[in-house]
Amino acid sequence: MAKTPTGKNNSGRGQRDLKVKVKTARGRKLSSTRWLERQLNDPYVKRANAEGYRGRAAYKILELDDKFRFLVPGARVVDLGCAPGGWLQVAVKRVNALGEKSGKRIGTVLGVDLQEVEPVAGAMAHVLDFMEDDADQKVKEWLGGKADVVMSDMAAASSGHKQTDHLRIMALCETAAYFAFDVLEEGGTFVAKVLAGGAEGDLQKLLKQKFTKVANVKPPASRSDSSEKFVVATGFRGDS
Repeated sequence: MAKTPTGKNNSGRGQRDLKVKVKTARGRKLSSTRWLERQLNDPYVKRANAEGYRGRAAYKILELDDKFRFLVPGARVVDLGCAPGGWLQVAVKRVNALGEKSGKRIGTVLGVDLQEVEPVAGAMAHVLDFMEDDADQKVKEWLGGKADVVMSDMAAASSGHKQTDHLRIMALCETAAYFAFDVLEEGGTFVAKVLAGGAEGDLQKLLKQKFTKVANVKPPASRSDSSEKFVVATGFRGDS
């Protein structure tokens, strides 16, 4: 059995994983050091590296889909602000975009972002500002029809002011919701990241008018010290 440098046995029950400590380098802020240390010790980061996902955020959409089951084989999915592509990777597998699940319908996955995204097998990725006037038409053309799912893990650039950042991300989420109204098939699903902070009421009211069910969830992969949560709106009512 392997032994530690002190000669003690390092196997067996009761042993804890060694925590990685990061020294503060010259020129690096303490906050940056703490962020790096948290990343190195984050089990979701380690799991993403081991399983080939492009970031820990992949597990957020995995956990949400495990609960609500919207990424079904054959579904047409749009991922807004898709960089770096972790949500695309998850969607490709779950909707059977590569046809790997024999006998199951083959889905379509489309990601759009302001920047180029490294290709993901089974997904289309386009540089597009979804706020452009004709963005909804372009998306429907690329999909070959309307979407079954519109999802977003977008966050506005941080200003360092908590209330301002909250208002920014809520405005971004509301804009994404209006985009979803334009491209979703009746019965479709909208999933988006929001921040808890008191300005969610208008968005909730809007979504409840357009969907049969609206849930607010904090998946286990969301860090406990983060104010982020996700709204999952199912059963799009269409133009009614």
